[in-house]
Amino acid sequence: MMFKKGTKLYSISKGKCPKCQEGEFFKYKFSLNPSKITKIHDNCPNCNLKYMLEPSFFYGAMYVNYGFSVALFVGVFIISKLIIGLSILQSFVAIIVVSLLLSPLTLRLSRIIWINMFVSFEEKK
Repeated sequence: MMFKKGTKLYSISKGKCPKCQEGEFFKYKFSLNPSKITKIHDNCPNCNLKYMLEPSFFYGAMYVNYGFSVALFVGVFIISKLIIGLSILQSFVAIIVVSLLLSPLTLRLSRIIWINMFVSFEEKK
């Protein structure tokens, strides 16, 4: 199973620490409050892994978020223009609306994916 404990997908989908996969990564459950969306713990509450591996570590998550955004824009455009048959202007409005609605999700997802690229699961001894 792809989402079992010990896999990167488990950590990403559950929002858990990439090292122990027990502690919460984000301080708050999913929220639309802009000040709470990307707030993370300084350290894992369980294994004490320091999440900010180096100064400005999560600036790299912008690249992951950019990839999500481009894929999202292309997908929404194809669906709205080719499948639904909206005009170009309506398609761009659809892209803007969908990206605004999904930006909290993509911001959180990009951060947890970014740290999972650098930290691996370590089973308890």
